Amino acid sequence: LANPGDIVHISEGFYKLEDSLSIDIDNLTLQGDGINKTILSFKDQMSGAQGLSVTSDGVTLQDFAVEDAKGDAIKVKGVHGISFIRVRTEWTNGPDELNGAYGLYPVESKNVLIDSCVAIGASDAGIYVGQSENIIVKNSRAEFNVAGIEIENSYYADVFDNHAENNTGGILVFDLPDIPQQGGHHVRVFRNKSINNNTDNFAPEGNIVGEVPRGTGIIIQANSHVEIFENDIGGNDTVNIAIVTYGYETEDKNYYPHPRAIQVHNNRFTKSGNNPDLETGELAKILYELSDKNMPDIFWDGILPMKQIIFGQPDNEKLILGNNGSASFLTINPIKYMLPIFNPVERDYDNYRGTITPLPEVKFSD
Repeated sequence: LANPGDIVHISEGFYKLEDSLSIDIDNLTLQGDGINKTILSFKDQMSGAQGLSVTSDGVTLQDFAVEDAKGDAIKVKGVHGISFIRVRTEWTNGPDELNGAYGLYPVESKNVLIDSCVAIGASDAGIYVGQSENIIVKNSRAEFNVAGIEIENSYYADVFDNHAENNTGGILVFDLPDIPQQGGHHVRVFRNKSINNNTDNFAPEGNIVGEVPRGTGIIIQANSHVEIFENDIGGNDTVNIAIVTYGYETEDKNYYPHPRAIQVHNNRFTKSGNNPDLETGELAKILYELSDKNMPDIFWDGILPMKQIIFGQPDNEKLILGNNGSASFLTINPIKYMLPIFNPVERDYDNYRGTITPLPEVKFSD
């Protein structure tokens, strides 16, 4: 049996496992010989909801792969300190709604590091961090997932130097109701490539990501204080960046469904919107119609609380656009949208220009 602080080494090889693995010892390191050398295969898994489950603090997972888990590949819950370094999760049969939901899946945790990882084939999100605080996701690659990288209901996250390609949606920053931790805030998404995310949505019916249209670069939903900068975004069939309100009715009285204080600057865009997904969810259909088939690089749905529609948004909550090259922009004026005699579409980028206030770098706490 391992003790706290031990390094458990798994040598190079292809290991066929029928039962899930779990770690509940603090400060343990589970180390293989390489992301393509030490492979834990759960293709014949008989029991357990995950491939690997971690419930202890200070664990480091590095240099191995988890393939074809019955459910989530690696789930980490309720820990203080977790590091994924050079870890690959993959469903080897390609996109399929029967694949597990999540690749790397830390939730309800603090001080989360994901560095130089690879996530392929998840039917929800390849790299998903939920209800967590102090998060760094860097140098990683997400391909052929529904959502490549997703930060959900989390506080203080830096997502940078990653490559999201061939997903349905590249990078998602979501906040959802009816969850203990909500009001996601202070998320920086920078120096990433989110390109060619044109895989058809293969999420099982009922999943919130099942609403994400094929061909989406970055979606921000219902978070506050999000800074999107210095990314390369393009080749996405529907839209490069969408900033949207959570659109479903909820009885959660504490939930705030609107995005606030979003800053978008110094990104490089190439053409998107050439083949929008009009079958999945409502976003693409509405945008395609309103844009007269001329899809923008940056879309904000313009939906605000009624009080702000009438009296205006507070300055510190407004969308701010910095320099994004020749990026096109579209938003909807909600009052005009409700009165069909007016054209509700606004494309004037300059109306949203403002001074960028950089968000602080994420630092891990003791």
